[in-house]
Amino acid sequence: MNILPLPAFADNYIWLVHDGRRALVVDPGDAQPVFDALQRLGLQLDTILVTHHHADHTGGVAALREATGAQVYGPAREKIPEPAQRLNGGDHISLPGLGGLAFEVIDVPGHTAGHIAFYCESLGDAPAVFCGDTLFSGGCGRLFEGTPAQMLVSLTALAALPGDTRVCCAHEYTLSNLKFARAVEPGNAELVHYTARCEALRADHQPTLPSRIGLERQINPFLRTREAAVQQAARAREPHADDESSVLGALRSWKNNFT
Repeated sequence: MNILPLPAFADNYIWLVHDGRRALVVDPGDAQPVFDALQRLGLQLDTILVTHHHADHTGGVAALREATGAQVYGPAREKIPEPAQRLNGGDHISLPGLGGLAFEVIDVPGHTAGHIAFYCESLGDAPAVFCGDTLFSGGCGRLFEGTPAQMLVSLTALAALPGDTRVCCAHEYTLSNLKFARAVEPGNAELVHYTARCEALRADHQPTLPSRIGLERQINPFLRTREAAVQQAARAREPHADDESSVLGALRSWKNNFT
């Protein structure tokens, strides 16, 4: 299996997974990059996975389904283009058209109320998680519909995945996230090294993604709310951040206004 990020809009990625013949896409906010890739690679679209309802993740679903007959899977509690098979956390799907490729659904509310992620235990040579706008490399999504406590639970679930799990998130926000992460943890040596690698990739017009869960545990402040340095930085902004969820909330509020 091959995993490719297809650029869309200003900074979105639509993830394309294929076996050389058939393909699935994740969060196709725009149909045209998918049509272009299918034609270029000679692929038939089999499946569309949707993590949440925002238009930059769903805008191309109807056109792709109508043109290809692809089956759509998405969150049970969000408004997405119909028809779609609705999924809750703990559900499993198997895709016969892609050799029985299997996904576990994980509930990850916070960015939106019904956000889900798709985890594949074996996708090529390593696991992968398609996490939409919940977990980014070096960051997490804004809390548009959920609470810090919900996002903490969601991020904790993702952080518990195997360390070699590829993090296939939906935006190229890495450099701006890492700038913030360095403000939170300036003494984190792994963060300094990772930033240099990502800067080199972007200078070469390459994606920084996918990341890995094990790496994110080391460099992402939103997965490090138990670390003393992260808690100290959060409390410097919000003195009453006295538990993990309030630390996360303080970090997210800080990031919202960080430049």
